[in-house]
Order: sequence, then C-alpha cells, then structure tokens
Amino acid sequence: MCSYVGHTGALGEQWRSVGGSVQTDIDPRSLIGRKAFDRDGNKIGTVDEVYLDDATGTPEWAAVRTGLFSRDAFVPLDPSEVVDDALRVPFTRSLIKDAPDFGVGRHLSPEQELQLYHHYGLDVPRGGPVDPALSPDRDFGRLAAPGTDEDA
Repeated sequence: MCSYVGHTGALGEQWRSVGGSVQTDIDPRSLIGRKAFDRDGNKIGTVDEVYLDDATGTPEWAAVRTGLFSRDAFVPLDPSEVVDDALRVPFTRSLIKDAPDFGVGRHLSPEQELQLYHHYGLDVPRGGPVDPALSPDRDFGRLAAPGTDEDA
C-alpha cells in the first residue's frame, strides 16, 4: 500500500535530492510541480502527487497530471530519473497515458499497486504488494490524513 503526498501533503520526513535516479532519500514534496517527460523527451504533464510505500516511507509512485482537463497517470519513480529539474520516466507516453486510473488523493491498495507493476512490466519489489489471489489479507489501506503523519 502507498500513502500519498499532494500539494498539501504532510508526510514530511526529510529526504535530500542526490540527482540522477529518483533516490529513496529525496523529499517527495520536491517532486510536486515538476514537469514530467517520457523516454523520448515528450512532455507527459506535471507531477501532482507522490505516493510513499507504507512500510518503508520511500517515494514509489508519482501521479502526473496529463492535461488541463485530463486525469492523473501513475508512473513508477524507480527507474525514473530527475534530470535538469524534471522527472524523466523511461516509458512511452502512450503506455503512461494507458496506465490504470485509480483517481488521486487516496491510498493505493496492494491490488492497485500490482496492476501498476504489471502495466509497466516491472518486477514487484521484495516485500512489495502480494497478489490478492495468493493471500487472504484484503487490507485496502486508509487515506492519509492531511497535516499528520498518521492514517485517518
């Protein structure tokens, strides 16, 4: 599961930007508002929210606003890179825009995370979400409360 940090996000443990790949020690709030580009340099949109892994607190997904009246598309922060003050996502614009739409501003469930990993063809990290068909645990998580470090 992943908690989110939005424009008013308050999961404010400090990370520092190291450059290059999106590091686990980056401040997720520093990504919000950055332009995002696909692997070919085409603009995707602007980072709207960053989602943190509930177990580790590391930035895991970004929701990118794809246009004025469009939806947000979830993109993986690993293997994305921060280059010249922009988020570079190593996937095609069409794949990104076809990512599952879960809405923003709420927790990602383990099932939703699995859908995203499968959509991008990424391996699920060790300790990552478990396929619900293989586990009786159906915890869908809770929305992170604005202004606190705890779930609502």
